[in-house]
Amino acid sequence: MQEAKVQFNCQGTAVGKMRNDLLVTMEQPFQEGPFEMATDEGAFHGGDASAPPPLALFVGGLTGCIMTQIRAFAKRLRVKVDDLKVETRVVWDWQATGRTYETAPRSFEIDILIDSPDSEDKIIELIETSKKGCFIEQTLGRSNTINHRYKIAGDWKTV
Repeated sequence: MQEAKVQFNCQGTAVGKMRNDLLVTMEQPFQEGPFEMATDEGAFHGGDASAPPPLALFVGGLTGCIMTQIRAFAKRLRVKVDDLKVETRVVWDWQATGRTYETAPRSFEIDILIDSPDSEDKIIELIETSKKGCFIEQTLGRSNTINHRYKIAGDWKTV
């Protein structure tokens, strides 16, 4: 069985009112990029809406990830895909907590519309295999630990 680490790095720089300029690179198993992206917020957070908000990139990334896997794995599994559309809905709960707020995920729904002459069994196998290959979907389906560090006086402090 072949194995590899897949690593992406992102450097973000705050510019403007709420805009963030992002430089994303793939480091492993090979180098790709850099990819320049940006996020911004609308008036609610005091931004100029000059770029998509981070949640739009997140939902777009999830949708693009499963679509990529379906198209890549269709070739490997010899499933003919004449047309593919994916409709994704992500819902979060939002609750004010004094001057800030807290959020929690509520639901992730992905509707897959495949036009294919192949059997339903082959299409279901394609979708099931693609779900397992989608990095973002696999990340969301597991409990994760996210480590944050803050640099102060030249030293990193875990927050």
